[in-house]
Amino acid sequence: MQTLVINGERRQVDVPADMPLLWVLRDELGMTGTKFGCGLAQCGACTVHLNGQPIRSCVTPVAAVADQPITTIEAIADSAVGRAVQKAWLEHEVVQCGYCQSGQIIAAAALLTSQPNPTDKAIDAAMAGNLCRCATYTRIRAAIKSVGAVEEA
Repeated sequence: MQTLVINGERRQVDVPADMPLLWVLRDELGMTGTKFGCGLAQCGACTVHLNGQPIRSCVTPVAAVADQPITTIEAIADSAVGRAVQKAWLEHEVVQCGYCQSGQIIAAAALLTSQPNPTDKAIDAAMAGNLCRCATYTRIRAAIKSVGAVEEA
């Protein structure tokens, strides 16, 4: 039995300790906003926050994250930065197919929380490994740059 703290809620799951967090979220808890992409931690579709930092849930064993705060796309708007990122995504029409966007938004929110006005170099570093099949990278960068400093509510 594993105890997880997901989006501020303690959840008990009876799964093997080595089960990837992604499958716990999707298959055990029905939280399908976090996507499966490559299964190798290379595409970023499965990105979630662990203690505010982006991690790849497809390769993270559930036992490694027990009792630590996990934030998924379902709760990213609970923070002012997360809300601002989602709004910027809409304003800049970032989404095309949308498959990668939960991971992109999670990564962008982590960046903007730590660096409210990131440089292009910082954006490139933070978003590296978050692949977009539709190649909306220019829109992603514009959306991130438009957020700027956001006061936490």
